[in-house]
Amino acid sequence: MKLNQLTFVQALEGIKAKKFSGREVFADCLQAIKEKNPTLNAYLDVATPDDFPQKPGKYAGLPLAVKDNFCTLDYYTRASSRVLDGFRAPYQATVVQKLADSGFSFLGKTNMDAWAHGSSTETSDYGPSKNPRNLKHAPGGSSGGSAAAVAADMCLAALGTETAGSVRQPAAWCGCVGFRPSYGRASRYGVISMASSTDSPGFLTKTVADAAALTPLICGPDPHDATSSWEPFPDLTRSLRTDLKGKKIGFLYLDIPGLEPMRAHYEQAWKDLEKLGAKVETAKARDPQEAIGVYTVVQRSEVSSNLGRFDGVRYGHGRDTFGAEARRRIILGTFLLSQGYADKYYLQAQKVRTLFMQDFASLFSQYDVLVSPTSPSFAKTLGSSENSALFGELEDIFVEPSAICGLPSGSVPCYHDPKTNLYLGLNVMAPYHHEQAVIEVMSAFEHATAWNSWINQDNL
Repeated sequence: MKLNQLTFVQALEGIKAKKFSGREVFADCLQAIKEKNPTLNAYLDVATPDDFPQKPGKYAGLPLAVKDNFCTLDYYTRASSRVLDGFRAPYQATVVQKLADSGFSFLGKTNMDAWAHGSSTETSDYGPSKNPRNLKHAPGGSSGGSAAAVAADMCLAALGTETAGSVRQPAAWCGCVGFRPSYGRASRYGVISMASSTDSPGFLTKTVADAAALTPLICGPDPHDATSSWEPFPDLTRSLRTDLKGKKIGFLYLDIPGLEPMRAHYEQAWKDLEKLGAKVETAKARDPQEAIGVYTVVQRSEVSSNLGRFDGVRYGHGRDTFGAEARRRIILGTFLLSQGYADKYYLQAQKVRTLFMQDFASLFSQYDVLVSPTSPSFAKTLGSSENSALFGELEDIFVEPSAICGLPSGSVPCYHDPKTNLYLGLNVMAPYHHEQAVIEVMSAFEHATAWNSWINQDNL
């Protein structure tokens, strides 16, 4: 096995045992990128060890990938948009700096939907990424490049961001693990803003253990981000477990129309959770289609505000460089916030958002965690998003409710189709600031089933 095929935890153990160095792992990842990236287009920019000088630290130069909307000091940051073509950030995102201070190296910047507008990576101004599991299919988005890089062993793990599902949905489509902590746990400073009230950094990883080890490293208070949480973040590695005895789980959204072709696989996941000792019941929640309306209004409104700074005067290129999807969102968002309409649409959407928060609070008074499908389908074929104005919102329907409420959530593989080599993901949600509960369920499920290809090599 080449070093780039190791999980993060395996690589760290090898470093500690002095079996190899971080530079050797970096070199194997670079070789994989050289071989695979011309086909997958997962990376926009590939770094050398000298681009991000390594600092002494526990993680000894182990390589990670970084989504292109995280500012990286003196290195390209474009958000996959031609507006920022050639832009090098004059400062570093807090979460990137935390990882650098811990001794990590960075392999480069991964492709994404431009400005994170989309769920397929097809709105990137630098061309779409492809799904390593099946090249005819999209990797999801907006963190599609990060998910593809992980799935193709072109990194040990990758930073992503989630606004409405952009970590969990590409994880499901690419057959890897996606985890986002509660909103505010990881600083947004230095992340190019999309919808400021829901943007959340997170990780795409090979295993749940990797996510548990990496996530605490990027979390904690940040004086540069007023929304960051000052509550101490737990050691998630202590939440890894192999049973769910005593846990009560509510299963959501199995009755949603259109899920019929996949329902049997999720019903099997239900049985697997019960075998682990959990008590599983059908939970009744607000219609997730209502979340589409809430998210569309809130996100477009905040996009129109956040993209207003990209005027081509201080940095970047002119506004005529914006792609079609960004233009549509700016126009709709500006209308929603215009005089006489903000109360009718934006404030009303925020009221319904509060109803979702109250609904989740009621559900969590009955259940320790909630689970659901991550996506309503397997990875869609490339080009599927072109004629659908709400493609992303529809593909994120099961993860949008928890995203607009800022809940800690993750996706773990729960089925592999041997004919197409595509995956389905199980979405796990917990109360605000209860990241441990998500990791407990994800880790137990992962080890009790055959779906993780890095744990079960026959599923590669």
